[in-house]
Amino acid sequence: MESKDNEKLLEPQVEDSSVGTAADVDEVMKKYDRESNTRIWEGTPKLIVRAMGIAFSCYCIFSTLKGWPTLPEQKLNIFLGLILIMGYLHYPIKKGSSRVNYLPWYDLIIMIAGAFPFFYFAWNANTVIQLATRVTRDPKMVVFAIVGVLALMELCRRCVGIPILCVLGALLVYTFANVRFGKVIYDLFYTTSGVMGTPINVCQKYIVVFIIFGAFLERTGISNFFINLANCVAGSSAGGPAKVAVISSALCGMVSGSSVGNTVTTGSVTIPMMKKTGYKGEFAGAVEAAASTGGQIMPPIMGAAAFLMAEYMGIPYAQVALKAILPAVLYFTGIYIAVHLEAKKLGLKGIPREELPKFSKLLPKIYLLLPLVVLVVLVSTQARTMQMSAAIAIVVTVIVGVINNFVNKAAGIDEPTEQFTVTKFFDALEAGGKSAVTVAVACAMAGLVAGCITTTGLASTLITTIVKVSGGKAIIALFLTMVCCIILGMGVPTTANFCIMASTCAPILMDARIGIVPVAAYFFVFYFGIVADITPPVALAAYAGSAIAKAPPMKTALNATRLAIAAFVVPYIFAFSPVMLFEFAEGTSTVFMVVQVIQICITSLLGLFGIAAALNGFLFRPINPLFRIVMIAGGLCMMIPGTLTDVIGLVVVGGVYFLQRAGAKKAANA
Repeated sequence: MESKDNEKLLEPQVEDSSVGTAADVDEVMKKYDRESNTRIWEGTPKLIVRAMGIAFSCYCIFSTLKGWPTLPEQKLNIFLGLILIMGYLHYPIKKGSSRVNYLPWYDLIIMIAGAFPFFYFAWNANTVIQLATRVTRDPKMVVFAIVGVLALMELCRRCVGIPILCVLGALLVYTFANVRFGKVIYDLFYTTSGVMGTPINVCQKYIVVFIIFGAFLERTGISNFFINLANCVAGSSAGGPAKVAVISSALCGMVSGSSVGNTVTTGSVTIPMMKKTGYKGEFAGAVEAAASTGGQIMPPIMGAAAFLMAEYMGIPYAQVALKAILPAVLYFTGIYIAVHLEAKKLGLKGIPREELPKFSKLLPKIYLLLPLVVLVVLVSTQARTMQMSAAIAIVVTVIVGVINNFVNKAAGIDEPTEQFTVTKFFDALEAGGKSAVTVAVACAMAGLVAGCITTTGLASTLITTIVKVSGGKAIIALFLTMVCCIILGMGVPTTANFCIMASTCAPILMDARIGIVPVAAYFFVFYFGIVADITPPVALAAYAGSAIAKAPPMKTALNATRLAIAAFVVPYIFAFSPVMLFEFAEGTSTVFMVVQVIQICITSLLGLFGIAAALNGFLFRPINPLFRIVMIAGGLCMMIPGTLTDVIGLVVVGGVYFLQRAGAKKAANA
């Protein structure tokens, strides 16, 4: 009897396994996430707004496929005008607006007044283009430009957030103080180097159709397929549910394009499983948030950012997907190691095999991956344009959804989330159009930021300043850029995030005095823009995870940052050693390329293991503080390119590993 009592004492103590409801998640997200603060429409007004969203998505698909209108000034201004209308229909002036079917008179005025200049410009595009800089001699045209930009900035405040507006506001003040007023107005509003710059052009041409594709894909049941697949692979191992969260979130996140959306979707399944197994709420929420955020860097889709990176870097999409593989593997391996060590520390077990889905039953549903396969093949082979490939993938998604209905019916599965209906078809169009608003507004702001920098010639000044502050040291320049990326990336969707970073931060790193190769510079700013979603104080993905886990938001965010430590280290590795991105010096032999890649993979993985173990504080047994510091130093040494540092790190981490193992064996035998 006494031995049984002792066994019970040794079992992991499971904390309250209750989780937050959908209402709890909604409340937390409305508090922290501006994109979640939307108007409430019911009845006939809801049907009207829904129809407008569907029509907007259909127009975007038609416009990008047909290239209509042909003039960029017409195409982009119509798009921005529609974005303003859709934006003000969805986003109220402040948080917590709960009045049903209410659009205040001032919002109606802002919406109409803000959209009108864009439609007017589109209608009179040929005349405006011919007038060139003389257009600003007409006071009416100056007023139109100011009203249009202010309406976009206000919409940005409502659905994206303040940080990017602070940057833009400072740049506008600087620009107007140093450049003639008329020239600023002309450059920022009436040319394709301001609000109609590369970011919004890429958004209208590529991003929107990929967002709509993602909305369709989510409604085919592919998320459940990924979760079941992850359960088959890792569900029965120690702390299995956390490992399931890592794998399933990596797969779901690469197509969702939203760290927060992915956290809510997969977290509603994985977080309750983790809490029941014995993980603390803040750890369970952090695992899901870190893994969901990492989904945005997971090839081949990377939340649609892969296609944009190909456009910005001027290299084929297939190369972007290939270059992203090693950093993504390191990121998720780091999280996987951390959750494994946590499970061992707490003595947690996996899910019994009899409770897990059978792979033999899952295999017949492999057809759910067909839309992704079609998209990747079409884009990789350049058989179709990117926008046409996405459109074809949408059609394939619908066909797969219908096939899935018949398969489920034959198998006797009556699960609403698995059914692709006519309602879900229109839901996908509506959701795609609504999601496009936030991305487009952020891209417009990125265009204005880039326009201010171009008009004033500030780029060279900024680069010179950073070079002076850093003393020409690349590591300091990288650190300053990292801070800028995290601040600018707060609350910004993945695709818009990359547009902002590529326009503002990447050029700084690519300057000859800093010396970072272009591919590494683009990947560096992309990674740190993404991790803003789990970095306090504005860690939206972590806050979403905390709402489901019923855990303190800030504790969850800090845990997520610790788990995702690879995301803060790996970018520095490929910045200094682009070999990780398969960038080699000219004349490097194939054999030496392979050796370099193998070396950096092994040392980086071992380095990550050392850092993860030190941060967790457990390796066979608790690690004392001195050994934890030594392990971190050794792990970092192995992640710094160079044979000498690799050897030092290997000796240090290996030494602590064997000491811990020997100590654990001695304690067990005592």
